[in-house]
Amino acid sequence: MTFKKIAVIAALLLVAVAQTQAAYMLIPMDDKSQKNHLKAYGIAYWVLDNGVEVWWLLNYRGGSFAFQHNKAFEKECLTRDVSFEIIPDAQFAKIQEEIAHPEVNMEAMKLEKAPKIAVYTPETNEKGEELQPWDDAVTLVLTYAEIPYEKIYDREVLNDLLPKYDWLHLHHEDFTGQYGRFYRSFHNEPWYRENQRKAEELAKSLGYNKVSQEKLAVVKRIKEYVIGGGFMFAMCSATDSYDIALAAEGVDICAQIYDGDPVDPNAQEKLDFSKTFAFREFQLIKNPLEYEFSTIDNHQNRNIPPEQDYFTLFDFSAKWDPCPPCSPNAIPARLRVLWDKRPPLSAVISNPMR
Repeated sequence: MTFKKIAVIAALLLVAVAQTQAAYMLIPMDDKSQKNHLKAYGIAYWVLDNGVEVWWLLNYRGGSFAFQHNKAFEKECLTRDVSFEIIPDAQFAKIQEEIAHPEVNMEAMKLEKAPKIAVYTPETNEKGEELQPWDDAVTLVLTYAEIPYEKIYDREVLNDLLPKYDWLHLHHEDFTGQYGRFYRSFHNEPWYRENQRKAEELAKSLGYNKVSQEKLAVVKRIKEYVIGGGFMFAMCSATDSYDIALAAEGVDICAQIYDGDPVDPNAQEKLDFSKTFAFREFQLIKNPLEYEFSTIDNHQNRNIPPEQDYFTLFDFSAKWDPCPPCSPNAIPARLRVLWDKRPPLSAVISNPMR
């Protein structure tokens, strides 16, 4: 236990003894009241990590957080430049009463445990340098918010380490084995060649002949993780290449410039959309030099003027969980054994499938 954590716990004990009237700290998350939203999430995580329950007030002032007030938390908010309000116990009780009204689309969720977060990100080279020449938005945000995370990659996933974590973040990954489809623009760049060399080396060390085969094994393990109750957040190329890899199981969709042999000429007809998470009936982009995997993300051919491109987001129900209960029998037996040995899941969302 670090000295800082010991000091925080000591401060909490002193405040608990000294306080004669209970009070709460409210961390507002609406645009007008909060000046540092990302750091505010970090405060909520930090409070949880120090063993104190946090209320997540869904749809109340932007999804605010609340927890019992003490000077240690107040000082940390000031240090991190996070806006907060100190409200009496009676006022917080009124807020809870307002949220509980059946006609109000709000909910008060009690968070009890700081989730353990894994970020799926490529290994570094021998010099410790990142293989990708761009920033990873996920790690940038988590670092800025001061939310701890651990980096994992294919070896850890295939060695069944995913059940150690509550959340898994995916970012600029190509799960189809086509190296991001950057061949035309970057195949002569040192970082591209190093990335391909490391990927092929890793695949062989794990017992696979091709990178695409090894990546398929990874996405299938991640799929088991999600079925078992893990939370997955995907962004950028991980979002569409993940489902493409699942649909293309057993089908060669990689051109010769990527894996050394031709693509299956009937690849499109052999796709199995029943295996995907989110996308169906998409068409593969056949030109291997085009920076696009499929029609899932066909932004380059989208010619709708911005002023005519409108869509409406529906209000989600904060009170009613739309996720059906997950039958234990749906979880692969191998993963159930691993999952039973893991620490208690985060209470980030109270869910019947939990």
